[in-house]
Amino acid sequence: MSHIMQKNLYNYCKIPYNELENHPDLKVRFRLVKDSEEMGKIMAEELIALIKENNSMAWQTRAIIPCGPSCWYKPFTDLVNSEKVSLNNFVVFHMDECLDWQGRPLPKNHPYNFRNEMENRFYDPVDPEYRVPESNRIWILPQNIDAIKEKIYSAPIDLTYGGWGQDGHIAYNQARRHPFSHITAEELKNSSIRIQENNIDTIITLAQRSFGTAYQFVPPMSVTLGVKECLSARKVRVFSDTGAWKQTALRVALFGPITPEYPITLLQEHPDALITATVDTARHPISVHPEWDLGV
Repeated sequence: MSHIMQKNLYNYCKIPYNELENHPDLKVRFRLVKDSEEMGKIMAEELIALIKENNSMAWQTRAIIPCGPSCWYKPFTDLVNSEKVSLNNFVVFHMDECLDWQGRPLPKNHPYNFRNEMENRFYDPVDPEYRVPESNRIWILPQNIDAIKEKIYSAPIDLTYGGWGQDGHIAYNQARRHPFSHITAEELKNSSIRIQENNIDTIITLAQRSFGTAYQFVPPMSVTLGVKECLSARKVRVFSDTGAWKQTALRVALFGPITPEYPITLLQEHPDALITATVDTARHPISVHPEWDLGV
Protein backbone atom coordinates (compact mmCIF):
# COMPACT_ATOMS: atom_id res chain seq x y z
CA MET A 1 0.00 0.00 0.00
CA SER A 2 1.40 3.38 -0.99
CA HIS A 3 1.96 6.04 1.66
CA ILE A 4 2.06 8.75 -1.02
CA MET A 5 -1.10 10.21 -2.50
CA GLN A 6 -1.21 10.29 -6.31
CA LYS A 7 -1.93 14.01 -6.31
CA ASN A 8 1.19 14.71 -4.27
CA LEU A 9 3.30 12.40 -6.40
CA TYR A 10 2.07 14.18 -9.52
CA ASN A 11 3.08 17.53 -8.03
CA TYR A 12 6.61 16.26 -7.24
CA CYS A 13 7.04 14.84 -10.74
CA LYS A 14 5.75 17.82 -12.71
CA ILE A 15 8.52 20.17 -11.57
CA PRO A 16 10.92 20.86 -14.48
CA TYR A 17 14.35 19.36 -13.88
CA ASN A 18 16.07 22.75 -14.13
CA GLU A 19 14.00 24.05 -11.20
CA LEU A 20 14.94 21.26 -8.79
CA GLU A 21 18.31 22.46 -7.56
CA ASN A 22 17.08 25.57 -5.77
CA HIS A 23 13.44 24.66 -5.27
CA PRO A 24 12.02 26.14 -2.04
CA ASP A 25 10.36 22.84 -1.07
CA LEU A 26 13.49 20.69 -1.15
CA LYS A 27 13.82 18.42 1.90
CA VAL A 28 17.40 17.32 1.13
CA ARG A 29 20.16 19.09 -0.76
CA PHE A 30 20.31 18.41 -4.49
CA ARG A 31 22.95 18.95 -7.17
CA LEU A 32 22.27 18.71 -10.91
CA VAL A 33 25.04 17.71 -13.31
CA LYS A 34 25.04 17.52 -17.09
CA ASP A 35 25.98 13.89 -17.72
CA SER A 36 27.91 10.80 -16.60
CA GLU A 37 31.26 12.33 -17.45
CA GLU A 38 30.71 15.34 -15.21
CA MET A 39 29.32 13.21 -12.42
CA GLY A 40 32.23 10.76 -12.53
CA LYS A 41 34.71 13.63 -12.36
CA ILE A 42 32.96 15.12 -9.33
CA MET A 43 32.85 11.78 -7.50
CA ALA A 44 36.53 11.14 -8.13
CA GLU A 45 37.70 14.64 -7.18
CA GLU A 46 35.66 14.86 -3.99
CA LEU A 47 36.86 11.50 -2.68
CA ILE A 48 40.47 12.29 -3.62
CA ALA A 49 40.20 15.62 -1.77
CA LEU A 50 39.01 13.85 1.39
CA ILE A 51 41.78 11.26 1.20
CA LYS A 52 44.44 13.92 0.66
CA GLU A 53 43.17 15.94 3.61
CA ASN A 54 43.23 12.92 5.92
CA ASN A 55 46.62 11.79 4.60
CA SER A 56 48.08 15.21 5.43
CA MET A 57 47.14 14.62 9.07
CA ALA A 58 48.16 10.94 9.03
CA TRP A 59 44.55 9.90 9.53
CA GLN A 60 42.76 6.98 8.03
CA THR A 61 39.98 7.62 5.53
CA ARG A 62 37.10 5.25 6.26
CA ALA A 63 34.38 5.12 3.62
CA ILE A 64 31.44 3.00 2.54
CA ILE A 65 31.79 2.53 -1.20
CA PRO A 66 29.31 1.10 -3.74
CA CYS A 67 29.81 -0.95 -6.87
CA GLY A 68 28.78 1.73 -9.34
CA PRO A 69 28.00 4.04 -10.91
CA SER A 70 30.77 2.96 -13.26
CA CYS A 71 31.45 6.48 -14.56
CA TRP A 72 33.75 7.36 -11.66
CA TYR A 73 36.21 4.47 -11.57
CA LYS A 74 38.54 5.63 -14.33
CA PRO A 75 38.58 9.31 -13.27
CA PHE A 76 39.38 8.17 -9.73
CA THR A 77 42.15 5.72 -10.59
CA ASP A 78 43.65 8.13 -13.14
CA LEU A 79 43.79 10.88 -10.51
CA VAL A 80 45.36 8.59 -7.92
CA ASN A 81 48.09 7.59 -10.36
CA SER A 82 48.75 11.03 -11.88
CA GLU A 83 48.78 12.87 -8.55
CA LYS A 84 50.52 10.03 -6.68
CA VAL A 85 47.85 9.87 -3.99
CA SER A 86 48.53 7.12 -1.47
CA LEU A 87 45.55 4.90 -0.69
CA ASN A 88 47.57 2.95 1.86
CA ASN A 89 45.52 4.47 4.69
CA PHE A 90 42.16 4.17 2.93
CA VAL A 91 39.71 1.67 4.46
CA VAL A 92 36.92 0.65 2.09
CA PHE A 93 33.71 -0.93 3.37
CA HIS A 94 31.90 -2.46 0.41
CA MET A 95 28.20 -1.85 0.88
CA ASP A 96 26.58 -4.93 -0.65
CA GLU A 97 26.97 -8.10 -2.68
CA CYS A 98 24.63 -10.25 -4.76
CA LEU A 99 23.94 -13.89 -3.90
CA ASP A 100 22.40 -16.90 -5.59
CA TRP A 101 19.13 -18.51 -4.45
CA GLN A 102 20.95 -20.41 -1.67
CA GLY A 103 22.62 -17.27 -0.33
CA ARG A 104 26.01 -18.09 -1.84
CA PRO A 105 28.38 -15.71 -3.68
CA LEU A 106 28.01 -15.60 -7.46
CA PRO A 107 30.57 -17.02 -9.93
CA LYS A 108 33.56 -14.72 -10.34
CA ASN A 109 32.68 -13.53 -13.84
CA HIS A 110 28.97 -13.04 -13.23
CA PRO A 111 28.16 -9.40 -14.15
CA TYR A 112 26.58 -8.92 -10.71
CA ASN A 113 29.61 -10.18 -8.81
CA PHE A 114 30.43 -6.82 -7.25
CA ARG A 115 33.77 -7.90 -5.82
CA ASN A 116 35.09 -8.93 -9.22
CA GLU A 117 33.86 -5.67 -10.75
CA MET A 118 35.56 -3.58 -8.06
CA GLU A 119 38.83 -5.50 -8.24
CA ASN A 120 38.99 -5.05 -12.01
CA ARG A 121 37.95 -1.41 -12.20
CA PHE A 122 38.56 0.22 -8.80
CA TYR A 123 41.63 -1.51 -7.35
CA ASP A 124 43.76 -3.10 -10.11
CA PRO A 125 44.17 0.04 -12.30
CA VAL A 126 45.93 1.84 -9.42
CA ASP A 127 49.71 1.66 -9.44
CA PRO A 128 50.82 -0.97 -6.88
CA GLU A 129 52.60 1.51 -4.59
CA TYR A 130 49.42 3.59 -4.13
CA ARG A 131 46.80 0.81 -3.91
CA VAL A 132 44.43 0.14 -1.05
CA PRO A 133 46.01 -2.71 0.97
CA GLU A 134 44.15 -6.02 0.79
CA SER A 135 43.58 -5.85 4.54
CA ASN A 136 41.73 -2.53 4.11
CA ARG A 137 39.28 -3.92 1.54
CA ILE A 138 36.31 -5.03 3.64
CA TRP A 139 34.16 -7.33 1.50
CA ILE A 140 30.68 -8.13 2.76
CA LEU A 141 29.80 -11.84 2.82
CA PRO A 142 27.11 -13.91 4.52
CA GLN A 143 29.68 -15.40 6.90
CA ASN A 144 31.36 -12.18 8.09
CA ILE A 145 28.39 -10.00 9.06
CA ASP A 146 29.32 -9.71 12.75
CA ALA A 147 32.97 -8.94 12.00
CA ILE A 148 32.03 -6.18 9.56
CA LYS A 149 29.61 -4.63 12.01
CA GLU A 150 32.34 -4.54 14.64
CA LYS A 151 34.81 -2.90 12.22
CA ILE A 152 32.34 -0.27 11.07
CA TYR A 153 31.51 0.85 14.60
CA SER A 154 35.12 0.72 15.82
CA ALA A 155 35.72 4.27 14.53
CA PRO A 156 33.79 7.01 12.71
CA ILE A 157 32.96 6.60 9.02
CA ASP A 158 33.97 9.68 7.04
CA LEU A 159 31.83 9.17 3.97
CA THR A 160 29.15 7.00 2.40
CA TYR A 161 29.03 6.99 -1.39
CA GLY A 162 26.08 5.29 -3.07
CA GLY A 163 23.31 5.32 -5.58
CA TRP A 164 19.63 4.50 -5.34
CA GLY A 165 17.34 1.96 -6.91
CA GLN A 166 13.95 2.12 -8.59
CA ASP A 167 12.28 2.16 -5.16
CA GLY A 168 14.92 4.48 -3.72
CA HIS A 169 16.89 1.71 -2.05
CA ILE A 170 20.33 2.66 -0.75
CA ALA A 171 22.78 -0.22 -0.73
CA TYR A 172 20.30 -3.13 -0.99
CA ASN A 173 17.92 -1.65 1.58
CA GLN A 174 14.84 -2.12 -0.56
CA ALA A 175 11.26 -1.21 0.29
CA ARG A 176 9.94 -4.23 2.18
CA ARG A 177 7.21 -5.88 0.08
CA HIS A 178 6.48 -8.92 2.26
CA PRO A 179 2.67 -9.22 2.69
CA PHE A 180 2.90 -10.42 6.30
CA SER A 181 5.83 -8.39 7.58
CA HIS A 182 5.55 -4.62 7.39
CA ILE A 183 8.08 -2.20 8.84
CA THR A 184 8.01 1.43 9.87
CA ALA A 185 10.39 4.13 8.69
CA GLU A 186 12.03 4.04 12.11
CA GLU A 187 12.63 0.29 11.84
CA LEU A 188 14.11 0.75 8.38
CA LYS A 189 16.34 3.55 9.66
CA ASN A 190 17.72 1.18 12.32
CA SER A 191 18.13 -1.78 9.95
CA SER A 192 21.55 -3.42 10.10
CA ILE A 193 23.65 -5.83 8.04
CA ARG A 194 21.61 -8.76 6.76
CA ILE A 195 20.98 -11.37 4.08
CA GLN A 196 17.69 -11.01 2.21
CA GLU A 197 15.55 -11.99 -0.75
CA ASN A 198 15.50 -9.34 -3.47
CA ASN A 199 12.16 -7.78 -4.34
CA ILE A 200 10.40 -8.77 -7.54
CA ASP A 201 10.44 -5.17 -8.77
CA THR A 202 14.20 -5.00 -8.16
CA ILE A 203 14.72 -8.20 -10.12
CA ILE A 204 12.56 -7.04 -13.04
CA THR A 205 14.31 -3.66 -13.14
CA LEU A 206 17.78 -5.21 -13.17
CA ALA A 207 16.65 -7.74 -15.78
CA GLN A 208 15.53 -4.94 -18.06
CA ARG A 209 18.74 -3.03 -17.45
CA SER A 210 21.24 -5.85 -17.91
CA PHE A 211 19.77 -9.00 -19.41
CA GLY A 212 17.22 -8.00 -22.04
CA THR A 213 14.50 -8.61 -19.41
CA ALA A 214 15.71 -12.18 -18.78
CA TYR A 215 14.86 -12.05 -15.08
CA GLN A 216 16.07 -15.64 -14.70
CA PHE A 217 19.67 -14.41 -14.61
CA VAL A 218 19.24 -11.70 -11.98
CA PRO A 219 20.58 -12.67 -8.53
CA PRO A 220 17.56 -13.40 -6.30
CA MET A 221 19.30 -12.61 -2.98
CA SER A 222 21.77 -10.12 -1.54
CA VAL A 223 23.76 -9.27 1.57
CA THR A 224 23.81 -5.59 2.47
CA LEU A 225 24.87 -3.02 4.98
CA GLY A 226 21.80 -1.66 6.71
CA VAL A 227 20.51 1.88 6.56
CA LYS A 228 21.94 2.36 10.04
CA GLU A 229 25.48 1.69 8.82
CA CYS A 230 25.10 3.71 5.61
CA LEU A 231 23.77 6.76 7.44
CA SER A 232 26.31 6.52 10.26
CA ALA A 233 28.87 8.36 8.10
CA ARG A 234 29.60 12.03 8.68
CA LYS A 235 28.77 12.72 5.02
CA VAL A 236 26.39 10.85 2.71
CA ARG A 237 26.60 11.42 -1.03
CA VAL A 238 24.36 9.52 -3.45
CA PHE A 239 24.57 9.71 -7.23
CA SER A 240 22.72 8.47 -10.30
CA ASP A 241 23.23 8.73 -14.04
CA THR A 242 20.97 5.84 -15.08
CA GLY A 243 17.90 7.77 -16.14
CA ALA A 244 14.31 6.62 -16.25
CA TRP A 245 14.24 3.95 -13.57
CA LYS A 246 15.51 6.40 -10.92
CA GLN A 247 13.38 9.44 -11.76
CA THR A 248 10.35 8.97 -9.50
CA ALA A 249 12.41 7.86 -6.49
CA LEU A 250 14.46 11.03 -6.88
CA ARG A 251 11.36 13.25 -6.80
CA VAL A 252 10.01 11.49 -3.71
CA ALA A 253 13.40 11.83 -1.99
CA LEU A 254 13.48 15.56 -2.68
CA PHE A 255 9.90 16.47 -1.84
CA GLY A 256 8.02 13.55 -0.29
CA PRO A 257 7.48 12.37 3.27
CA ILE A 258 9.85 9.98 5.01
CA THR A 259 8.45 6.57 4.18
CA PRO A 260 9.70 2.95 4.12
CA GLU A 261 8.20 2.76 0.63
CA TYR A 262 11.18 4.86 -0.55
CA PRO A 263 14.22 4.26 1.73
CA ILE A 264 16.12 7.19 0.17
CA THR A 265 13.72 9.57 1.95
CA LEU A 266 15.64 8.82 5.17
CA LEU A 267 18.42 11.05 3.84
CA GLN A 268 16.19 13.95 4.82
CA GLU A 269 17.14 13.31 8.45
CA HIS A 270 20.90 13.19 7.88
CA PRO A 271 22.82 16.37 8.83
CA ASP A 272 25.08 16.28 5.75
CA ALA A 273 23.44 14.47 2.84
CA LEU A 274 23.59 15.46 -0.82
CA ILE A 275 21.86 13.87 -3.82
CA THR A 276 23.45 14.32 -7.25
CA ALA A 277 21.74 13.38 -10.53
CA THR A 278 22.35 13.85 -14.22
CA VAL A 279 19.86 15.70 -16.38
CA ASP A 280 18.56 12.37 -17.76
CA THR A 281 17.84 11.19 -14.23
CA ALA A 282 16.41 14.49 -12.99
CA ARG A 283 14.08 14.93 -15.96
CA HIS A 284 10.66 13.27 -15.45
CA PRO A 285 8.14 12.38 -18.21
CA ILE A 286 5.35 14.08 -16.30
CA SER A 287 7.36 17.32 -16.19
CA VAL A 288 7.63 17.43 -19.99
CA HIS A 289 4.01 16.47 -20.69
CA PRO A 290 1.78 19.06 -18.99
CA GLU A 291 -1.00 18.06 -21.41
CA TRP A 292 -1.32 14.60 -19.85
CA ASP A 293 -4.52 13.98 -17.87
CA LEU A 294 -3.64 11.41 -15.24
CA GLY A 295 -6.89 11.70 -13.36
CA VAL A 296 -5.46 13.28 -10.23
